[in-house]
Amino acid sequence: MRRVSLEYLEPGMKIGRTIYSSDGRPLLVAGMVLNSNYIQRLIDHGVGSVFIKDDLFDEIEEPPDLISEQTRLESVRTVKELFNCLENKKRINIQGVKKTVSNLIDEVLSNREILVNFADIRNYDDYTFSHSVQVCVLSIITGISLGLDQIKLKDLATGALIHDIGKTRVDKDILNKPGDLTPEEFAEIKRHAEHGFEILRANQDISLLSAHIAYQHHERWDGNGYPRGLREQEIHLYSRIVAVADVFDALVADRPYRKAYSTNQAVSLMRRMAGSQFEPGILESFLANVAEFPIGTVVALSTGEIGVVVDTNREKPILPVVRVLFNKRLKPLSVVKEIDLTKDASVHVSRVLGEEEVSQLLKGVHSVKQVANSN
Repeated sequence: MRRVSLEYLEPGMKIGRTIYSSDGRPLLVAGMVLNSNYIQRLIDHGVGSVFIKDDLFDEIEEPPDLISEQTRLESVRTVKELFNCLENKKRINIQGVKKTVSNLIDEVLSNREILVNFADIRNYDDYTFSHSVQVCVLSIITGISLGLDQIKLKDLATGALIHDIGKTRVDKDILNKPGDLTPEEFAEIKRHAEHGFEILRANQDISLLSAHIAYQHHERWDGNGYPRGLREQEIHLYSRIVAVADVFDALVADRPYRKAYSTNQAVSLMRRMAGSQFEPGILESFLANVAEFPIGTVVALSTGEIGVVVDTNREKPILPVVRVLFNKRLKPLSVVKEIDLTKDASVHVSRVLGEEEVSQLLKGVHSVKQVANSN
């Protein structure tokens, strides 16, 4: 499968992964063939991109995920209900949060050898809820890498799952504004950290450590964060972990005002933030669990050839296995070959191809096939 933005979707393409509406019902099921009405449905539901199956990728196995689709959907539903209860000034379901956290920890622990291969597809309206679940999962696997025990993982995961709960007290028009924020609007957004801390510390079923994640997840290693300008060890370990997961997931998600960054772009950007925004050691522990070139990524190699990532290496996530499909003149190879970059030091990934490049490449392949079939 490959991830395709809506602007590059065309009738006849086949859905690779089921897409869900904001209420958790299937919007388009895996295997369905797109037509203009289906594409418009995706636009109407605020979906920014989808996974598509293509002839070139048919033989590539879908990478395993850290959590099941069912667990992800149930977790998103729990967070959504929690936020809705708070907005309606009702009692929040902490037991639901605890059950969700336990389920997420159990699944991540059982799949701890799996690399993070791709972000989930989400619609714009449900971004906060899906983001909360993904940040929780990413924080758990980072906590495991740092040697946290089960009790500490629960406090970490609880705070990560509801780190943005303070947004229930922020004006929705400001939260969902697609354009630039005014200084006053940004100041209002920043208050969600203090709001979250106030909400959580008032609940005896939530540990103070979990509450501090909501308070501190926007603090920066160099002291230039908010709300208190804490620096280095003044920021709690859990908050430093969630800060990394929070930014990574925000970068690789589609937003109304920009497309998602590729994993490679996100990793490169975050590495430049080490020592300023993030504690370097925590960032590296996090990145050790991320496939910088996820399965299905189309890449250009240092040889000039073009290929697709078909597998990842747990010990060296930056060095995938690449199936070479095109020669340096961009002509399809009659016999494809695979290169494990951990075993061939003479070859490396030079760059990730953009969607427009991949689209043009595939159109060329399809045109050649049509000519061949007509003869």
